[in-house]
Amino acid sequence: MPTTMSLEQRVTTVFELLENAGKKEHIGGKITRLDHALQVAQLAKSEGADEETILAALFYDIGHLCLSTEQRRDVCDKNFLSYHLTNTTRNTSAIDYGRIGGEYLRQFGFPKKTCELIESDVMARRYILTVDPQRLITPAVVSVVYESYRAGPLSSTEMREFENDPLFKQKVQLRRWSYFVKVAEGYLATLDTYRDMAIRNMPI
Repeated sequence: MPTTMSLEQRVTTVFELLENAGKKEHIGGKITRLDHALQVAQLAKSEGADEETILAALFYDIGHLCLSTEQRRDVCDKNFLSYHLTNTTRNTSAIDYGRIGGEYLRQFGFPKKTCELIESDVMARRYILTVDPQRLITPAVVSVVYESYRAGPLSSTEMREFENDPLFKQKVQLRRWSYFVKVAEGYLATLDTYRDMAIRNMPI
C-alpha cells in the first residue's frame, strides 16, 4: 500500500483512474468502461449484494485500466506485472486482468473480499463456460475464453475446488453481472456515489 497516502488520497487515486481512463469504449459493446462499471455496480446493489461485492462490481475491469496508463509503473509492482504479462493461466501469453486488478486495489488497501472477487475473473469465466456455455454466455464470449486464456472448461477436479470456495457463488454471479451489462441505458448513479462506500470499507 502507498504508505505516504491518506485514506482519502488512496480512494481518490483509484476513483480518478476509473473516471479518466474509463472513458473509452468497452470491449463487446458501445459503452465506456466507466459506464459499464457503474451499471454492474448498480445491478449488484439492486440485487442486494453487500458493499464489498458492490465495490468489486464497480472495479471489476480496473486491471485493464491500470495497465493502460502510466500509473502501472508508479503503483503496481513491476515484477508482478512482468509475471502476469508472460505467465498467466496455463502458461500462455494472455494477460490475467482480474489478478492485476485485484493486486492493484490491494496495494491501496481495498477490502480483501473485493480483491479476491476481482481476481476470480478467469476461473469464473471458465466455470460458466463449463456448466452452461450456450445459455449463460454468447458464442463470442466462449471464443474470448478459449482464445484469450486458452484454458477452456474446468476439469472435474478444478470444478470441485472452485465450488468449495467460500466466495464461489459471488464470484460466478459477479462475472454474470458483467456479461449481462453490454449497452448503455437507463439512469446511472454517479461514480462519487460510491466514494463513501469505499472509505468505510477500507482501513485508515
